[in-house]
Amino acid sequence: MTKYSIGVDFGTLSGRALLVDIESGIEIESCALDYPHAVMDEMLPDGTRLGADWALQHPKDYLDVLTKTIAGVIRKSGVSAEDIIGVGVDFTACTMLPVQGDGTPLCFADRFINNPHAYVKLWKHHAAQDKANRLNSIAEDMGEEWLKSYGGKISSEWLFPKIWQILSEAPEVYEEADYFMEATDWIVWQMTGVQTRNSCTAGYKAIWNKQKGYPGEVFFEALDPRMRDIVSTKLDCSVTPLGQKAGVVTAEMAALTGLKEGTAVAIANVDAHVCVPAVKITGSGKMLAIMGTSTCHMLMGNDERYVPGICGCVEDGILPGFFGYEAGQSCVGDHFAWFCENCVSADYLEAAQKEGKDIHVYLQEKMSEQRPGESGLLALDWWNGNRSVLVDVDLTGMMLGMTLQTKPEEMYRALVESTAYGTRKIIENFEQHGVPVDEFYAAGGIAEKSPAIMQIYADIIRKPIFISGSAQGPALGSAIFGAVAGGGFDSVYEAAERLGKLKETRYLPIEENARIYDRLYAEYDRLHKYFGEGENDVMKRLKAIKIGEEENI
Repeated sequence: MTKYSIGVDFGTLSGRALLVDIESGIEIESCALDYPHAVMDEMLPDGTRLGADWALQHPKDYLDVLTKTIAGVIRKSGVSAEDIIGVGVDFTACTMLPVQGDGTPLCFADRFINNPHAYVKLWKHHAAQDKANRLNSIAEDMGEEWLKSYGGKISSEWLFPKIWQILSEAPEVYEEADYFMEATDWIVWQMTGVQTRNSCTAGYKAIWNKQKGYPGEVFFEALDPRMRDIVSTKLDCSVTPLGQKAGVVTAEMAALTGLKEGTAVAIANVDAHVCVPAVKITGSGKMLAIMGTSTCHMLMGNDERYVPGICGCVEDGILPGFFGYEAGQSCVGDHFAWFCENCVSADYLEAAQKEGKDIHVYLQEKMSEQRPGESGLLALDWWNGNRSVLVDVDLTGMMLGMTLQTKPEEMYRALVESTAYGTRKIIENFEQHGVPVDEFYAAGGIAEKSPAIMQIYADIIRKPIFISGSAQGPALGSAIFGAVAGGGFDSVYEAAERLGKLKETRYLPIEENARIYDRLYAEYDRLHKYFGEGENDVMKRLKAIKIGEEENI
């Protein structure tokens, strides 16, 4: 009898479930749901206004995804729930929420419904950057060894800056919260009735170390005396390695999803990290870029190296037996969407519509008619700050070289090229610090749908690019872990070999283009240093003026 696994991937704007035949590796059915509340970055549902750099979500949207998409793939496929052996889930991270002792989110309570701090803080919530800056400074002054494992500093996207912001601005929420949960662990809790914490988010987003655990109470007391016992109280749950079984589907969740009660549920994971086995990566030296609204760069090494500006180096953080490295870019697909929504003329939109093309496709076709450097433009890819290698959310975007003759497709291409330059900067940073990048893989919507963009990337990074064979890489990865949890495979390595997918398509560098891009990248590198490493902090001064701060830079 054929057996199946389900992976549920919770992204930035939507969630999706994927049903996979674990014998053939065929993806049987998928179902997606846009979050009804989307990303709340201006106001709460009741109209409560949010400040600058906020990004919240509503946990009810996650429950809607869980119940509707799983039920959807079971219904549409006609597969019996009896034959589904496991479920895995992944989330963007750090995406965190305060909950009561039974797992109920505080924002479900009437008295907190209009308090922004009671809601989910999405990964790209950057309003806690001042806390991240202070945390980094204190850690450096105290000589905290763990700081080196995270490239020298952490950002506002991480767990503790977000918790510290809650404590500082809404102490009533901090006091009421029994736990602060990663959303990925919270959804597994809802499925199984058992609270767990996964080693991936703990390691990469909560400063947890397999050998040493979390930082000590003295460090947290230095941040704020009220945080001294945060680990033993608000994070009071053991950390479980990836590839393990978290529990089984409860009767209540079975009734809501259509799954069989008792179906295995894997320990939760992160959307980028879980994608690695989905492209058949099972060893070191192979970088995977998951390209969507942002890009995460995943890489495994055989030993631990201290690499400045990365998001983390975690033992067993991606797959058992390796040190998993993470880096990333905060704005990629968001970059291109912003341009199309704000900077494309009506004539271009009308022309694309006449040809029956999405505006992105239209612009990518037009930009492909240009040779590298033809536009005279160069951009910095910091429209949503810089995650790696500068780890600075206060940096902003820039485009240089525009004239009265500059066209939209040229600007669009310059933005695409800037993200590829950013990726090359990340690759070079790893290689310069003893972590080889021998092969480059890409997954996500951009890798799947945008040949022109991927060719530009190949030309700029000067490496062949292998493309994921699944349009649902993270969901497939979660299904792989679900299959292991359900006993379908002895290890994630075995499951990856059977279920992972790559396309036959490969993008090879075109030497003529690569030589031109080497010259352009050298200019990008100069701007990167000038605006990003303190020589000219004009971006930060402009941001301070924008939000009405006194001059302090």
